[in-house]
Amino acid sequence: MKKLFLYITLSFSLFAFAQNEQLAQYYYDKGDFEKAKMGYEELLLVVPQNMQYFLRTVDCYQQLEQFDSAEKAITTRLNKYNQGNLLVELGYNFQLQENEAKAKIYYDQAIELIKKNPNEVYGIASTFEKKVLLDYALKSYQTATDLEPKYNFNYQKGLLYGQLGNTEMMISTFLDESYANPQNSILIQNQLSRFMSDDSDANFSETLRKELIVRVQKIQDLFWNHYLSWFYVQQKEFSKAFIQEKAIYKRNPESLSNIVNLAYLAVEEDDQEIAVAILGFVLENTKDLELLVQANTYLMRIKIDKAKEKDFATINAEIEGLLTEYEISPFTLSLQLIQAHFVAFNLNNPEQGRAIIKKALDLRLNDYEVAQAKMELADILLFEEKFNQALIYYSQIEMDLKNDVVGHEASLKAAKTSYFKTDFVWALKQFKELKSANTQLIANDALEYFLLINDNTAADSTQTALKEFAKGDYLLYQNRDQEAIIQFQSILGKYKGQEIEAVTLLRLGKVYEKMADYTLALSQYQEIIDRHSDGIYIDEALFFSAEIYNKKLKETDKAKPLYEKIIFNHEDSIYFVQARKSFRQLRGDTNL
Repeated sequence: MKKLFLYITLSFSLFAFAQNEQLAQYYYDKGDFEKAKMGYEELLLVVPQNMQYFLRTVDCYQQLEQFDSAEKAITTRLNKYNQGNLLVELGYNFQLQENEAKAKIYYDQAIELIKKNPNEVYGIASTFEKKVLLDYALKSYQTATDLEPKYNFNYQKGLLYGQLGNTEMMISTFLDESYANPQNSILIQNQLSRFMSDDSDANFSETLRKELIVRVQKIQDLFWNHYLSWFYVQQKEFSKAFIQEKAIYKRNPESLSNIVNLAYLAVEEDDQEIAVAILGFVLENTKDLELLVQANTYLMRIKIDKAKEKDFATINAEIEGLLTEYEISPFTLSLQLIQAHFVAFNLNNPEQGRAIIKKALDLRLNDYEVAQAKMELADILLFEEKFNQALIYYSQIEMDLKNDVVGHEASLKAAKTSYFKTDFVWALKQFKELKSANTQLIANDALEYFLLINDNTAADSTQTALKEFAKGDYLLYQNRDQEAIIQFQSILGKYKGQEIEAVTLLRLGKVYEKMADYTLALSQYQEIIDRHSDGIYIDEALFFSAEIYNKKLKETDKAKPLYEKIIFNHEDSIYFVQARKSFRQLRGDTNL
């Protein structure tokens, strides 16, 4: 009984303590510092050594301008525990009272303490950083490393230089650290990428480019060619990245995998010309079956994407030739899937497409390869209007690869299948879940369809216009572009001025772009700009118009003001970063 009573008493005490902690935190977050102070003071009586409770108590004193109480508390704790970071806290308490001279005395004492015991740098430097005393934080790290060269604070110092606006020292420090400790390169590159995409220092990218070029020329180490290639990829200057990758390969011709990956990135960014050049280089310099198949797969995708109907027979023969040369095996699965898709969607022979897939599924494939084959089979079944059968295969992939990108892609395609068959209730539920997916492209796609269904259902509970629009989208999926155009034009005629109008204009614009009829595409986007400027599709209309003027018609004087409108009026647009970069290029900035 005594043990039980003790256990109950202890449990109650722990529960009460946890409640007091939550209550103090609640008042602190709410800004009720008087009540928060009382809560943390009580907690400190129970666990006086707890630094978090102590610092919160001091912060409450300072928020309430009870600086004498804060000074007394810090001094008492400093005398008891002799922790170096408390010197910073004491100095900061005087700084809050605008007594800079006295604050400096304690900050300098903290630096002196590091000189006596370099281990103190961890607590002191981090406290300086928390108080945004960046010069002192930098001095702390530098003092420690001067005394103990084995200490490495280059990453922290690089960040501090950046925060202080000294980008040259930031870049130099980060690059030195990358070279000395290559395992930290990815972490550092992530930080450099953030600064490259930030407007805070317009010269950052140019400074980094020049520094990398200098190191490539002076040090003659392939490490810097890799780094410069990475830089150009971030800038989407794939031709310049290719120059670096070729230089690397000529000096170290062991692997072409980086060059193949570069080709993939160029394809993803629709830079087809340089992608073809890169893939041609791969084919000329390898006999590796896997690389040959991979390179030819990308090339075939590019050719199919650009092909007109008159080219179909030649492309089909080329795919057949590649599969004859490299044979039917798991190694050539990507080519088999391209062939299946091409004969189904381009040659309108879905039966043959399904037969190719089913033959591929008889091979010894791993789980990912099976999922890829099933995905293509489901796509073909969807093409044939066999919605339920397609959903079965998409669902199988979802179950087999639940937390994988491929699984999420299958979920998105399942949602689109429900949308095509006008089961909007179920489709909306799926799109709602997918708009928070980890993969940005899937999340953006899901959000687009979620808004489409949600907005048009609110505007028309019968969903009549939405059903007709979904039919137009399905015709596009089947590559029946001309029929889709007729369907969308019919919607514009029947539902003029209604919610469905803007997105219909957007779809028509994209179809005309695909057909290279840029005048008609621009006219659709202009309708959105003129009549739906307060809608959710205005940023897309502006960006797509700017891209046509800039990249297709080479009328840069018309592209520039469109990019500018996105920069100043649509900062939340997914096209904002690219619009800003394109605008800078057209303006003639060197800091790209």
